[in-house]
Amino acid sequence: MLMAYAEGDREGQILITAFREGLQKLGWTEGRNIRTNIRWAKSGDPKLRPRFAKELIALKPDLIISHGTPNTAILAKQTHTIPIIFVNVTDPIGGGFVASFPKPGGNVTGFTHYEPTLASKWLELLKEVAPRVAKVAFLFNPKTAPYFEYYLTPFKAAARSLGMEAIVAPVRDRVEIEPIIAAQAPEPKGGLIVIPDTFTTVHRMEIITLAARYQIAAVYPLPAFTAQGGLLSYGIDTRDMYRRAAAYADRVLNGDKPGDLPVQLPVKYELVINLKTAKALGLNVPPSLLARADKVIE
Repeated sequence: MLMAYAEGDREGQILITAFREGLQKLGWTEGRNIRTNIRWAKSGDPKLRPRFAKELIALKPDLIISHGTPNTAILAKQTHTIPIIFVNVTDPIGGGFVASFPKPGGNVTGFTHYEPTLASKWLELLKEVAPRVAKVAFLFNPKTAPYFEYYLTPFKAAARSLGMEAIVAPVRDRVEIEPIIAAQAPEPKGGLIVIPDTFTTVHRMEIITLAARYQIAAVYPLPAFTAQGGLLSYGIDTRDMYRRAAAYADRVLNGDKPGDLPVQLPVKYELVINLKTAKALGLNVPPSLLARADKVIE
């Protein structure tokens, strides 16, 4: 397994646990009939990813689980024979990993997290929870999210329809995060949209802290952000994807070819609201929005 988290990151450990639980239900028990080797290639250290990919391939495993687009890109270049199941990849066709969703071909298949309506949904939720927001920054790292246009185009269209100013805010390094967020603080009141990206996920605590410091209402793509103090998140249930990835792993380990297994789309989404953060920002969350939430953090 090649993960896009630091080893001590709680979210990464939660995903590994979900995957192992899924495997165990299918009869695969660590140390009895399966052995797992994990490498933690967190975003921010470009040397780790290729090194760890080589290490895993050298082990000649029966299967590699790859988290995220950058990890999958490196693995797919280095082996055309070892089966690879990716999780949390936005554009597997554009990335050259698969020929098509129904018939991937080759040695790669997996689970994409791209849903074109998400960008407009994020903006609608932001406007609902913070109606005074007039300008919105779209935060992403183009190096780790080369697929950003998939979200950016509907984001701009949604901003126009809601009468909001859309600000494209690429960050290529950690030091660029604060200036982008700080720029949203002056009037007219600014907001923030953070897209699914290994860089933003790894640096989520810094983004959340800065949003709080500058009193910025922000919408995030994963529950891990709201659990650590973010205002609101809406996106796929990544744990569910890892449980489903275990079912694909079972099929590959039992002889199925990845190229014959269709790429899977998300099926479960979560809306999580942090009321403590809303209060700190002076926001009154509408009862209708609270009623739709899958989880409310008080």
